Amino acid sequence: MKLINTYTLEIKKSKFIAYYYEIKSTDEAKEILETLKKEHKKARHIPYAYKVNNTASKSDDKEPTNTAGLPLYNLIERKELDNILIAVVRYFGGTKLGAGNLLRAYLESANKAIEKMS
Repeated sequence: MKLINTYTLEIKKSKFIAYYYEIKSTDEAKEILETLKKEHKKARHIPYAYKVNNTASKSDDKEPTNTAGLPLYNLIERKELDNILIAVVRYFGGTKLGAGNLLRAYLESANKAIEKMS
């Protein structure tokens, strides 16, 4: 596993920290997610998407349905990435963003983490 990049986005005091990893197995993805949960104990959500060896998984991590995991997975597909994990750590800033803004925040932070490497 290799951390390729991170990107932090702040919207209405909520912080979105995107992590972009190169992975070789689903076990590596799970290990990274466990580590992120330990490192960011006060984070409200850590949605993710990964694709490795023709296996994919995604999670909204208790965010409204399809506002995080699916858009992250679609980003991976659109950019034709493989052996990749994208996880976004969210610290809630006290203001609800609404589903549309939430989806845009997750996508923007993930996209910026990927773009910084292009």
